[in-house]
Amino acid sequence: MRVAIRYAAGSDVGRARENNEDSAYAGPWLLAVADGMGGHVGGEIASSLAIQALSAIDHEVPQAKLVEVVERAVLAANQAIAQKVEDEPALQSMGTTCTAMLWSGTHTALAHIGDSRAYMLREGILYQITEDHTLEKMLTGEDGAAPHLANRLVRVLDGRPERKPDLSLREALPGDRYLLCSDGLSGPVDAETMHQVLTAESDPAAAVGQLISAANQGGGPDNVTVIVVDVVAEGAEAAAPVIVGAAED
Repeated sequence: MRVAIRYAAGSDVGRARENNEDSAYAGPWLLAVADGMGGHVGGEIASSLAIQALSAIDHEVPQAKLVEVVERAVLAANQAIAQKVEDEPALQSMGTTCTAMLWSGTHTALAHIGDSRAYMLREGILYQITEDHTLEKMLTGEDGAAPHLANRLVRVLDGRPERKPDLSLREALPGDRYLLCSDGLSGPVDAETMHQVLTAESDPAAAVGQLISAANQGGGPDNVTVIVVDVVAEGAEAAAPVIVGAAED
């Protein structure tokens, strides 16, 4: 059985940041979250460039080419960042995470680099289906404070030629629910809370709103971006594409 998707997306600056460096796109065939970094305006530009490149593949693709097409789009995003840095060297420290899903027929291709995440809720169990590309590093506290562990990103899209995403092809089943998010959600909100919201709230838009609220109630330490996707039997009316965060502007 071919499947379709219902989706909703939202993004919020959080409670600790002055600007939103996250971007996301949700359309009938493509879903993507990008969490930018790089200081003043750099992160906004990097995530927006990634979403712009990825949005070009929001159309039906033969199942046999799903992985190839989404990989090519991610590499195009990386090249767009490289070109921007070449044109404006002051932006050389910018980069972005990227977690994207391209759908067709009964399958979805997942491309991932960085520490944004994708989760799958199937038969009541929530699975994290991406791996964070981070390295734990011991940081010495200030003023005699105890050292603490911090995660440092080791793979992002930053224009360098060796940046390759993790790639996989997954079977999509009616009744599955997917969550794509920046670490502004997965940092302050634990998996149990995510599971509670995703299982209790049937409407994707309402689930997105509740998850963003949970992140802000947890301190809102970062920009938070969320996409919730329901897999349904084909025939459901397709919604219009949605762009949120920095790319919306």
